[in-house]
Amino acid sequence: MRGLEGRTTLITGAASGFGAGMAERFAREGADVIVADINVAAGEHQASAIGATFCELNVADEQSLRDALDRIGRPIDILINNAGVGQQPGDLETLATADFERLLDVNIRSIFLSARHIVPQMKPRGGVILNIASTAGVSPRPGLTWYNATKGWVITATRSMAVELAPFNIRVNALNPVAGETPLLATFMGSDTPENRQRFLNSIPLGRFSQPEDIASAACFLCSDEASMITGVALEVDGGRCV
Repeated sequence: MRGLEGRTTLITGAASGFGAGMAERFAREGADVIVADINVAAGEHQASAIGATFCELNVADEQSLRDALDRIGRPIDILINNAGVGQQPGDLETLATADFERLLDVNIRSIFLSARHIVPQMKPRGGVILNIASTAGVSPRPGLTWYNATKGWVITATRSMAVELAPFNIRVNALNPVAGETPLLATFMGSDTPENRQRFLNSIPLGRFSQPEDIASAACFLCSDEASMITGVALEVDGGRCV
């Protein structure tokens, strides 16, 4: 992909799941990848495996972000806001307040904080921001109302950021993955059973869960110069679920 080689690429939540898949693919494309994660052991292992740099980061903590950017010590060309959490399925009125606040902190506050501190770096030179949203923000599943709402926020924020930052040559897009083979899958299903898997698969026309490499391929395209005229989109990588 044109325009990825040598680009400093910060990927949050990159120690596992979709983030790890994107980190590996961007490293193969020649990007200068920074694996950012709160899980130090897993993050260091992933960074070492792909020839990237690890940076400890709690995406919901502003001081942690400041410290991480100081340690990185160079401008970010590509920011991928991938870190996220899910919720156990249940009636909307039963979610604990602490769990709701965690959804807000990781899925919403993190994007606000990264924009607050990284956009000023990008404005003089341009850049790319990719937010990982979800099909949940477009076609919500019952029992996941507050998670769905956070991903709807990500999609709206992406579109607004794209319009506001276009004059600075900063492109902002989102990806909407369908449920994938990641550690979050069991959370969304409540429990990882053959019956629950089949129930989810029945809603995906292509008949399979998304894989990290599916998301990585779409991310590489949207962050590359091949997509230089694309901003403000929320691309569904969902096997047809939202059709």
